[in-house]
Formats: sequence, C-alpha cells, structure tokens
Amino acid sequence: MNMERCGIFIKNARKNLNMTQQALGEYLAVTDRAISKWERGLSCPDIDNLKNMAHLFHCSIAEIVNGIRLETTQSSYRPTETTAASTPTEEYHKDVTVTFGNILNRSISPLLFGDNLEHTRGCIFGGLSAEILKNRKFISEPDRFGCAHDWYPVGTSAYFSFVNMGYNGNPSYTKHHKDHRMPRRNECNAQNITNFKPGRSGIGQKELYFRKDTDYEFVFAAKAFEEMTVTVTLLGADRTVYDSKNISVQPGEYREYEIMLHIPNEDADGSLEITFDCAGTLTIGAVSLMPTGHFRGMRRDVIEKIKELGITLLRWPGGNFAGDYNWKDGLLPRNMRAPYQSSLWLHTQPHTSGYDFHEFNTDDFIALCREIGAEPYITINPAWNTPVENAQWVEYCNGDETTEYGRIRMERGYKEPYNVQFWGLGNEAGHGHMEGPNVPEEYSKVVHEHAVHMLNVSPNLILLSSGYYPDMNWVKYAAKPLSDVSSVISLHNYVLFPDFADPAKRKEHYNQVVSSVEKDFLRIVSSTREQLADDRIKISFDEWNAYHAWFRRGSVCEGIFTASMLNMLFRNADALGIIMACHFESVNEGALQVYPDRAVLSPTGQAISLMKEHINGMICAMEEDIVATRKHSIITCTLLNRSYDKSKKFRLENCGKPISSVLYSSEDIVPNTEFEIHELPVFWQDNYAEVTLPPHSIASIHMEILQENL
Repeated sequence: MNMERCGIFIKNARKNLNMTQQALGEYLAVTDRAISKWERGLSCPDIDNLKNMAHLFHCSIAEIVNGIRLETTQSSYRPTETTAASTPTEEYHKDVTVTFGNILNRSISPLLFGDNLEHTRGCIFGGLSAEILKNRKFISEPDRFGCAHDWYPVGTSAYFSFVNMGYNGNPSYTKHHKDHRMPRRNECNAQNITNFKPGRSGIGQKELYFRKDTDYEFVFAAKAFEEMTVTVTLLGADRTVYDSKNISVQPGEYREYEIMLHIPNEDADGSLEITFDCAGTLTIGAVSLMPTGHFRGMRRDVIEKIKELGITLLRWPGGNFAGDYNWKDGLLPRNMRAPYQSSLWLHTQPHTSGYDFHEFNTDDFIALCREIGAEPYITINPAWNTPVENAQWVEYCNGDETTEYGRIRMERGYKEPYNVQFWGLGNEAGHGHMEGPNVPEEYSKVVHEHAVHMLNVSPNLILLSSGYYPDMNWVKYAAKPLSDVSSVISLHNYVLFPDFADPAKRKEHYNQVVSSVEKDFLRIVSSTREQLADDRIKISFDEWNAYHAWFRRGSVCEGIFTASMLNMLFRNADALGIIMACHFESVNEGALQVYPDRAVLSPTGQAISLMKEHINGMICAMEEDIVATRKHSIITCTLLNRSYDKSKKFRLENCGKPISSVLYSSEDIVPNTEFEIHELPVFWQDNYAEVTLPPHSIASIHMEILQENL
C-alpha cells in the first residue's frame, strides 16, 4: 500500500463530491483530523472505512489502496463515467426515414427481456413480500432497554432482553442449515419479555398499513416457562381496537401459533401489539402478519405488475446477495430461517438495516418464474458453498427420484424437476466487494471445480462465468480457461444518475444519461467482444440500469434511457454475441415501484412493457431510434425521440395502414415524472406514414403488413 498515493486518491475523491474533511468524517464517524492524516499519507483507514469510502466514491477498495482509478467495466458497486457518443446529442431530433422491406430472417430473442430478483434494497420486504411487519425475526442488536428495533415496549414494568446464540448459547427459534458456514453475527436472535410481577407487558409495532375488510394471518413462534395467555391486538391510528384474540402459549420448547384477525377499515397507521398480564417470561422467536390471498407469501398485485413487464428470464438470488446466500437454509421452514447479515452491510440492504429475512427460497423462486412465464437463472455462491453443495443445488432443481436431492424436492411436494438451465458461477468476481476469489487465475481455478461437479449432475447446463470485463487479464486467465465448462460470460454496467438539482444543467444531465447507452454500454460490450476474439464465447449483459435506483423514485429520463438500451440490445445482440440481458432490477429499483396499498410501473417499467411486444417478432426494420417487428399479419413499430427539447419527425415508407397508435410523453424528465399515455396522430397515404414525436417520448404503432413484404 502506497499511503501517499492512497491519501491523494481520498483527497481528490472527496473534493469531487464537494465534501469537506469534516463532512467526510461525519459520514465515516471519524474526526476530521483522521481524514487529514489519511490525505497526508500519515495513517491509513481500516477495512470498514475503506468499504464505506468505496461505496461513497463509487470505486473498489483496491483502487483506494493503490491510489489509481481503473479504466475497466463497471458493476453495481461502481457506476460508469461517460465518454464520446456515436450519435451526438444535438442530432437526436433529426428527421428519420426508414423503408420497410422484406422480413429479415431474425427475431427478437425473449432472453433479452430478463430481469433480476435480488434480496436487497427493498425488493423482498416492502416490495414483493406480503409480510407487513418490520424486523419480524429480531435482527441485530436491541435498543438500550433490550427491545428489538422497529418494535416498541408495552408496559412499564417489563424487562426486555435478547436471546442470541452468538453470545449466550441459548437456542433461538431461527437458525441456519447444518452446512451453513458463513461467519456473521446477530442473525439468530429471539426477544425475551419478562414480568417479575403481574401487569400488562409486551411489544408492539406501529405504522402498519391495513387493507379494508381484510383477514390477516398472524403466526408467531413462542415459548414460556409456564402456560400463559397472550393477547394479540390490531389497532387503528386512533387506538381503536379492530380485532383481538387470545393464544394459550404452552410451556416447553418453541411452538408456532396461528390465528386469523380481521380489519374492517383501511388504515395507514395501524398497530400490532402482543401482550400478557401474568408474571413470567415470554420468548418470541419470529412473528408473521400477512393479508390472506397472497401467493406463497408474495403480494399478488406486485406479481401482476411483474407480468405486465413481460419478464422472460429471471436471475436470482443476485447480484451481491448471492455472496450472502446459502441455498440449503431454504430447506428450513420459512419462519425458522435465520436472517442474513450482508457482508457489505448497509450497501446492499439499507432498507432493512443490512439484513435479509430469507422470505424466499428455491421453491418460491421457481413458482414465481412459472407464474410470470420466465426462465429461471440461478447464481451460486462459490465463496461459502462447496462444489459438492452447489452440485446438490443443481440436483435439487433438476434431479429425479433416483437422486438424493431430487427425492428431497419430491418429499417437499414438488414432483416434477424444475429443469433450471441457466446457472451463474458467482457474481462480480474481481470487483473487490465480493467475498471469495477476486483475481482471474484463482477465480477460474475455484469455479472450474464447481462447474465440473454441477455438469456431472446435469450435463446440459448453460454456465455463466463472472469477471471484471472488459479486461484482457480476465479474458486470458478466466474466460478462456473456463470456456470448456462455461460458454457465456457475465457483463455488468451502470450509468451514474445525476440529481438534476441545478436547473441550468438539466439538459446536460439528461443527455449524459441517455447518451451513455451508445457511449458506454455499447462501447464496453464491443470492447469485451473484441478482447474475447472468439465467437464461441457469448455475453450475458445480466445487470444494467441507472445507478442508485433503489434510493429514489423513477423518472422519464430513465424511461428514455431504458427504451434506448433495449433498442441497442436489439440492434447489436447478434453481431456482438449477446444472448441474454437482464435489467437490474424490477421491484423497487427502476421498473416497478411498490407502495403499501398499490404497485405501479415507473417510466422504466412503462418503456419495458411497451417494448415487450417485440419479443419473438421477426425484424423488418431496425435503426437507432426505430424497431419494427412482425407477428402474424401485424407490424409493431416502436419509435423513440431522445431529444431533450426538440420534436422529431419519422417517415415510414412501404408500410401498411396504421391500426392503432399510442404516445408515451411527458412535460419534464426529472425524478418523480411519469409518461402520460395518449393516442398518436399518424398521417398515412400511398403506403407511407409520417408521425412527429414531441421531446423525450416513445411511440408504438401497429400497422397492417403489405402483401409485397410477405
């Protein structure tokens, strides 16, 4: 480590963010004097501060330590910076003429409409999960009175304490599978509530959204030293009691107790309280509260919106969360599965205090894929699962009754094999923030063993290797050595999304985001293809988005970026060997925004949903701002005006009569904007059509096909 270069790097990165030493110190919980010493090369940060600075500065730990920015591809841990565009932004509004000719012998692959489902950043809790309680498994440390965070104490005489296997050896209800070996703390806790004398005591949780005229399933795992009556109550914002029932908790070991509760009125600030009156100790290991009618613990309204997106390939469990996940924990009952503390802590799971509650296992994932009509794509954990364990995961998914784990799946109620074809060999190796091998030689050696074991179980798998692309070392020492077991590499890239705070720079910021598709995403995949120099090795662009989408609402700017990105993938997939692509990610991170009472498509989701009509369509026209495909006797044409402030005219020659048309437009492009949907006027005569699109808009036109184009 060169402390002087490291210090200069920190100083320059801090100044680029317009932060003072004091502000950086407050962010890292250190003094400004410590920051000054680092920047002067007199001392160095510890590993936790390096991780936090890597997050803040959008770089890897290695770059801070070495004091050098690496000019390579980006990941979800570091956004891209833009370079030169193929089409200058000032030409986005220029008129376009396209002639429809014979149908090309090429279609839009459904695998380009993939997405990710990662247990992070609100994707499960507050998103897909039907659970409405926060911290339902008592993660992390208690507050200063011994009560779990997100819960409030009931009563003044109760004594609260935590049962934690890591500290006192007492068994908690939540646990890991016996093969789990990831060293984390504060994952297996339970809440003790002790009354030393009679008096109403317990715990409660507020700010819960209750639906009108809805039944709720309440389940909790609890134990007591002596039999006691526990009261479960649902209350309104004004403390009105909506429903209340008693549960007789028996002495001895943990048991799960279930009751049904009813809510008559909608309430956005309801509460749940779990109380008892007698002297004694109640130990609660897990609590669950869900409205009835859910799909395997998932919200049906969210699933319906996912269907509306048209996702055809779904990648899970990550993403970064793949490095925290142990698939065998999913064999435990849902309420008994221990939460996961992220190795990156708040970076990947900031909305749940750095923990995932493991609401979702392999069986749920496959059920969701079948429900929405998507191919499953699973990422293994090569850092903490052995090659044998990952081969057992393949066997669980694809094995029949003659295999050990195929029988286990069948005994769990899933007779038919899941036939999962796509498997990722880890996530973002080489980026420094993932545990496990991070240099190409070591990575290829480790995951090659995993791949061999997995292929021995199921020889027809398509395995995708990870890596820091474009980078010749990764091509030479990872992609090529792994090509005998993995014919596809995983490529990730994100564009840094501006805050649009300065009105004078909004056009500039908009153009930076939209032009990044050609400047950076296309450049990176083209460079990777050139370095591979082998058409047999294909590319999966299985993470792309605008950075930090999990910290804000969507915008029309992102919608235009998304439409442009899909257009780029359509045009270049065959030439560059892109066989798969996955937006990252649908739920609460770009395409779909989930609220307690509803789920809505963002502008990104609107763009994806609009362009899904091209899936499996035969291409009859393709340019930067135009894609036209034929299905049966109908041509679907999607037009895009990327210009910030100018209209754009399209002339479509040798085309049939328009059947219907729709325009997605907006007055502005900043965060919190949405596309408004209107009918689009189309002028048509003599087999040609003309249409004008307003700034930053998307249009879709359905037309008859001319007989001579058949």
